Amino acid sequence: MRNRRIQESIVGIVKNPTKEEAIKRVLDLLPVKDIIKNGDRVVITPNWVNDKAPGTGTIVGPDTLRYLIRYVKDFNPKEIIIATGSGGVETTQVFHKYGYTKVIEEEKVTFIDLNYGPFCMLPLGHSIIGQTEINQVLMNLDVLISFTQLKQHEEATMSASIKNIALGWPPASIHGFPKKQLGIHEDLHGFIYAMAKKIPIDLAIVSADKAMIGTGPSDGKAVNTGGLILAGTDAVAVDAIGARLLGFLPQAVHYLYRLYQDGVGEADPKAMTIKGLPVIEAEKIFSKAAYGEEITLDKNNTLKDIHGNT
Repeated sequence: MRNRRIQESIVGIVKNPTKEEAIKRVLDLLPVKDIIKNGDRVVITPNWVNDKAPGTGTIVGPDTLRYLIRYVKDFNPKEIIIATGSGGVETTQVFHKYGYTKVIEEEKVTFIDLNYGPFCMLPLGHSIIGQTEINQVLMNLDVLISFTQLKQHEEATMSASIKNIALGWPPASIHGFPKKQLGIHEDLHGFIYAMAKKIPIDLAIVSADKAMIGTGPSDGKAVNTGGLILAGTDAVAVDAIGARLLGFLPQAVHYLYRLYQDGVGEADPKAMTIKGLPVIEAEKIFSKAAYGEEITLDKNNTLKDIHGNT
């Protein structure tokens, strides 16, 4: 498979109550002009995991998706494709119910339901699922953008940019609704790891504007941070920072730590280029919104390393 466009681990962190401005400001911190080029075929995978409103923290909102599409258009891609596959219900049910139909039509972008074909075969080397059918758009894209909410997850520990791709792309028409029929959840961390090694994410965007704690990915408590958002060139790095907001070091998220160990991405914030808000400030904003007080993993303006050492 191809390499991601930018190998450096750059993470931007922004808080802005205006959603359009939040998207623009966080992406402006990144070398997007070196990620999205003239004539590219850009695929955006939003998190539409289930039939629950964006305000619950379950799925991304149609307005922020529209702003992201418009931002991408400024780089003159050949085509923008919105491609995802819901695990809880038919993707079209989410698509029509929450206003995405209007966004797709008015912005004149393509929509692909990844739960259906045409398919190609993706070898994974996973102990349970050695290969999976997957929509063939994977073989014809230039840039992949993961756009999702930050959540605690009852099995995956956390759900962010990596899990969004790993569970959004396998077709429910084969794996079932939810996607447990062929064994994904018998070794969920191993499956996410295997998918992440095969499908590089060029731009990871994780919104904590409406995040979720407790029993995610669909039934937890919504957290409203008033416009906190993360984005970066390395999905492992972005998710590792997202994990810190939830109170987790990388080893607490097994698939994330394995990807770091294998050199797929960076999980140590001391080895990242972090722009915008400091990580500790983001932790304070998130924890205050989630728990009513500032509970930070990192202390005294000093970031802990991969194993919690200062």
